[in-house]
Amino acid sequence: MITTLDSRQLLAFATLARKKSFTQTAKEMFLTQSAVSHAIKALERDIGVPLFDRVGKTVHLTQAGEQLLEHAERILRDMQDARTALGELQNWGQTRLRVGASPTACQYLLPTVLREFKQSFPQCVIRIEPGDGPEMVELLRSNKIDLALMLKPEKSDEAKFRPLFEDELRLLVAPMHPWAQKGKVPRDEIADETLILYNKGSYTFRMVIDYFQRDKITLNNFIELGSMEAIKELVKIGLGAGILAPWIARKELAEKSLVSFPLGARKLKRSWGVAYLKGRKLPLAEETFVGLCESVTENLMNVD
Repeated sequence: MITTLDSRQLLAFATLARKKSFTQTAKEMFLTQSAVSHAIKALERDIGVPLFDRVGKTVHLTQAGEQLLEHAERILRDMQDARTALGELQNWGQTRLRVGASPTACQYLLPTVLREFKQSFPQCVIRIEPGDGPEMVELLRSNKIDLALMLKPEKSDEAKFRPLFEDELRLLVAPMHPWAQKGKVPRDEIADETLILYNKGSYTFRMVIDYFQRDKITLNNFIELGSMEAIKELVKIGLGAGILAPWIARKELAEKSLVSFPLGARKLKRSWGVAYLKGRKLPLAEETFVGLCESVTENLMNVD
């Protein structure tokens, strides 16, 4: 006879593994701490091995706990998917779409995609979760989002990535910047220039740092910001040189309020796409969303 695991105990276990605190777990599950503790002890007794090491008020997974967590998250995710599917049958014609997107995608890509998506699925409930690459992978893994519009993950063991387009990161400066006046970027001046970069926790930031390190150039002075618009404004007032993809500054390049130069002899390219968990079959609404992303971004790179 096969003995199954208690779903409530699994939920308490997965929540405690994420929160690392009985107090926070009890708060999230609307239970008492003793109820959470009882559930964990019952699960450990049922399995026959300890799942957590208790260190003061904090807990850490044992090796057995780490193995169980992989199964527990998949089981809970499948249960949530089943409930969602049944809910959609109960509310005929209604669907849900949870999309994670970087701030750049939220501002420059999503508005057009969502406008067209709503024409096909007017009753779909849409939720957008903004965040950068590493956050998107975690949100996918924890089933907080269905799709992520993002740069290609550095590691994609759990996520399938459908590419949309490639862009190139370039140096952007104001017309009165010395580089714009010279018509070129002297390599020996890059290290001492104030560079205005995107968010230190992003894939883009690490790509830029790695690019210059390969050329043995250490960036001594940089400003990091979480907004492309803010980066462009600082560059326009002459505070430094920004590193951006030209499609993000399409308007400014057209009106010549910004000037674009390559980073160097090697191009630094990024791959944008839509990511989702491996093994998932995308329902019609999600496939439509991906198709619209492909359509909207098809001519995105036609920027001089």
